[in-house]
Amino acid sequence: MTVELVRKLASDILKVGKSRIWIDPEQIDKVAEAVTRKDVKRLIDEGLVRKKPKKGVSKFRSRLLKLKRKKGLRKGFGSRKGSRKSVKNKEYVLKIRAMRHFLRILKNRKIISVKDYRMLYKMVKGGFFKSRSQIKTYIEDKGLKRR
Repeated sequence: MTVELVRKLASDILKVGKSRIWIDPEQIDKVAEAVTRKDVKRLIDEGLVRKKPKKGVSKFRSRLLKLKRKKGLRKGFGSRKGSRKSVKNKEYVLKIRAMRHFLRILKNRKIISVKDYRMLYKMVKGGFFKSRSQIKTYIEDKGLKRR
């Protein structure tokens, strides 16, 4: 009989899972000779096959579990402000505002002309740019800088 079959029989006899069965590594050949349930019981009596102690929950983990049980995840509908759509819209608004502010600064400092400002403003509105840095690179590539 193989060691795995001995482990399976021992777990059945000792009423524990297969992972909790300990087999003496120095006596594996002797353990593999077992053929019947009676042989496995004899190995258990000899101490070549034992059941490992149960693993408990650490104090730290138990405290964590208690806290989680008490407070929960708090992700329910009552704690959400706005829909998923509104959250995405807020992100969009912040990006657009930042890009428009950047364009205003460039126009006021006369780095770009009013004509270019209007063109870039419309491009921002149309979703051409993803960020301020993209606007910068576009201005440099197209040679729209005055200075």
